[in-house]
Amino acid sequence: MKLLKKGAEADLYQTRWQSSNAILKIRKTKPYRNFSLDSKIRKQRTIKESQMLSFVKSFGVPAPLVYFVNLNKASILMQEIPGKSVHDLSDSKIIGLSEDIGKLVGTLHKNGVMHGDLTTSNFILFRNAVHVIDFGLSQTSIKPEDHAVDLRLIKEILNSAHAKIMLPSWKNFLIGYRSIVGLAHYDKITKLVLEIESRGRYAQVV
Repeated sequence: MKLLKKGAEADLYQTRWQSSNAILKIRKTKPYRNFSLDSKIRKQRTIKESQMLSFVKSFGVPAPLVYFVNLNKASILMQEIPGKSVHDLSDSKIIGLSEDIGKLVGTLHKNGVMHGDLTTSNFILFRNAVHVIDFGLSQTSIKPEDHAVDLRLIKEILNSAHAKIMLPSWKNFLIGYRSIVGLAHYDKITKLVLEIESRGRYAQVV
């Protein structure tokens, strides 16, 4: 078993499941929390994430298959998507894929799912299709405000991690998003994004 990533909430390991590569996600204990409460929270979040992975696949979003859930260890064994992170692709490739990413986010929102961590590192290009990973912060929500927070985050990531191509990438993302959610919802969400940006604690993104 190989450690791939140490995170604040969980560690990711590369391992095997039957004859395939797999990812094991183990939620960390929090020593500052009461032991029973910590165990309960980690179990609940593990259940929620595994259910969400199955749910989004039910309406066609490419995401990892869940192989096994161990509630005692607060772990999820899931399919490894062996492609390349969108974050690490060429600028031209990111621009070209941004419309597909917008369609995926639109599909999530149309089906009442807020991802909660929309970064370009959580989209994987595999076999010419973009897959979505890491639903650890996701939740079911039809609230426009929650959907706007999702869009605000990916807009912010494009502006910080991909500043040179922010404008064409964001434009393509919005084209894809609007094609799924429709004009009325699109107008409502994008207006809310601007409202969020106008608040003092947020830096304005062009």
